[in-house]
Amino acid sequence: MNFFKNTVLLLCFIGHLTVLQAQPKESSNLTFSAIPEKWDQGFPLGNGIIGVLVWQSNGMLRLSIDRADLWDLRPTAEIEKYTYKWAYQQRLKGDFDTVWKVADEPYDRDAAPTKIPGAAIEFDIKDLGPVESATLNIASAICTIKWENGIIFRTFVDATSPMARYEWQGVSIIPMLKAPAYSGKGEKQSENQVVGGNDLRRLGYEDGSIATLKNTTIYRQKAWGTLTYEAAVNFKNTKSGSEGCFTITSHYSDKPKTIAAQTLVKKAIKTHFDQSAANHKQWWLAYWNQSSVGLPDPLLEKQYHREMYKFGAASRKGSPPITLQAVWTADNGKLPPWKGDLHNDLNTQLSYWPSFTGNHIEEGAVFTDWLWEHKQTFETYATTVFGAKGLNVPGVSTLEGMPMGGWHMYSLSPTVGAWLSQNFYLQWRYSMDREFLKNKAYPWLSATANFLEQVTELKDGLRSLPMSSSPEFRDNSIDAWFLTITNYDLALCRFTFEKAAELALELGLTNEAEHWLSILAQFGNYDLDETGGLSVANGFALNESHRHFSHLMAFHPLGQLDFNSENDKEIILKSIERLEKNGTSQWCGYSFSWLANMYARMNRGEDAAKALQTFASCFCSPNSFHLNGDQCKAGHSTYTYDPFTLEGNFAFATGVQEMLLQSHNGTIRIFPAVPAEWKEISFNNLRSEGAFLISTAKENGIIDSFTIIAPEGGTAQIQLPFHTFFIGSSEKMERLESTDRKTIVLKFEKGGKAVVKNGYE
Repeated sequence: MNFFKNTVLLLCFIGHLTVLQAQPKESSNLTFSAIPEKWDQGFPLGNGIIGVLVWQSNGMLRLSIDRADLWDLRPTAEIEKYTYKWAYQQRLKGDFDTVWKVADEPYDRDAAPTKIPGAAIEFDIKDLGPVESATLNIASAICTIKWENGIIFRTFVDATSPMARYEWQGVSIIPMLKAPAYSGKGEKQSENQVVGGNDLRRLGYEDGSIATLKNTTIYRQKAWGTLTYEAAVNFKNTKSGSEGCFTITSHYSDKPKTIAAQTLVKKAIKTHFDQSAANHKQWWLAYWNQSSVGLPDPLLEKQYHREMYKFGAASRKGSPPITLQAVWTADNGKLPPWKGDLHNDLNTQLSYWPSFTGNHIEEGAVFTDWLWEHKQTFETYATTVFGAKGLNVPGVSTLEGMPMGGWHMYSLSPTVGAWLSQNFYLQWRYSMDREFLKNKAYPWLSATANFLEQVTELKDGLRSLPMSSSPEFRDNSIDAWFLTITNYDLALCRFTFEKAAELALELGLTNEAEHWLSILAQFGNYDLDETGGLSVANGFALNESHRHFSHLMAFHPLGQLDFNSENDKEIILKSIERLEKNGTSQWCGYSFSWLANMYARMNRGEDAAKALQTFASCFCSPNSFHLNGDQCKAGHSTYTYDPFTLEGNFAFATGVQEMLLQSHNGTIRIFPAVPAEWKEISFNNLRSEGAFLISTAKENGIIDSFTIIAPEGGTAQIQLPFHTFFIGSSEKMERLESTDRKTIVLKFEKGGKAVVKNGYE
């Protein structure tokens, strides 16, 4: 568990962080008058590798245990027959069914490959009487349930070790370890239930074994291939009740041997609940101190803190990346919605957006670490599927980076790796880590650019793809493959070559930069509809409500079009006007979060806040999980279903950050998109491109000062949030001349700092 090695360093860093308003308010806690009665409404606990949902079922307090690397990785043979050139030929012939049987049908037909659940622990609480309160304290990541008779239950997933713990006060209840419903009575479900979740019994596993020895219970389950996993719980009585620890471990016979769950809990039980909770609380204290936000809107502030809590619980250095449900796999006798996979046509990308401005670079690096780990797999995929060198990534993939199929226009798109290259680019820009730039960021972008250069074709002086798509327009019909390049694919191609050239120049690779720029110049302009806004593709204006804003990629998130540029402003305005005119009837929850980010980029704070309010009010479960459909049944969307995914949650957090701080075009903007009525706002240690940490507050509608810290040094151009200014204090900093009286340019040495104060004139 590499991520646990960083704990000490992180805890030591606490003393160097500003702690103003760092801890979330109690009002942001999840507090109910009863224990949730559905698995996807349970209290979510996690440390990136182990997850727990706390809820009740049939009079039992249930702790659903998940582990991020529990996957059934059986291959789908048909996918190996698919190639981009072959699919193109079928597209020209109008033969969709042949391609569908190879690329789409297996995803719907087969239960695996898929994420699988772990186990559960139950406590009989039928005789405990009424519950007084059930609370998840998101500052400490500890869940506490209190009964009216004084009995208390507490539990947490340890932030500093692969372990979870619980404690009973006032009673001792023996834990019961429960296996998932991999077998049992009833007919196995055979029809496609990908969205709602396939029956676990379709995996065909034989029953695992559950054995109890003294105070330890162990569950062992043989899964597909070489995977066996274990869950174990150990408990002991105390003066006030009882306490225990539990964990889940994975074991692959063809990989290095790992420590058994039984061994881990026998060692962990020697440490008392409060002793282990101390280090756990310190980790979360450090996490919250990395940045903080204070908003005058109670709903948005509460939701923001809950999103950043889930991000800390789901993404941890050394752990697998965030999948559709991360470490909270379904516990209802079914597989998770959409198999709990890595959806790289939107879901993984949005999930890591808040790591950048939110100053959680290490947590964000979980994704780029995983992508880099499987770089060779993605190079092989580029060769076998597209006949090109370089790399590309499946749009829908397993934990090992293998393609799973699905709607092949997106699951097997040629530009998925290009969108993921933005994660590498942003990690460089927000960290300014030159080792990362040299060893990972530029190699990834250059390999992606190399791939795109080969799969695109140059004809009549313009470069294009033979066939192109725009997730998720025209769903999975044959017409979803366009024979002209979509604005989605064009934006990703342009982004890749532009940023590859930028990074090459940063590394002094002039010839490579010139080559990438020469390829960039061969791509045409974005296609515009009759209003002057972005179309989906040539001849396909957006005349319908649609959940996925893939046609607007050039604006957000790629920033190829900038609202602060007069040349781009009109295109963006017309594009958003059309989006608004078409309405939200076909939107999912994440659509509102994404729209809020775009409104913020347009400096429309009131509209951004409204979109976020709609998301928080109508597209979230009581425990704050993003639900795809409109739970209010208020007409925000015709979708009212409730499979939960996480990308909408994390895009929400980024929407708040975009309202408070922007730096995407080389200028740092403070409070660029806040509603006029927001008079009391603050943020601390939000991060900008260039790796600058910014802190400020607005009181009674006035900003007194802002602080900028430069851990890596560098030159910062800041749009002044007040008319006149003076430097209140500074360290390792000099002011440079600015040609714009509205901006200030500060040059820092490493570790430099400046406080810029309002001149009040």
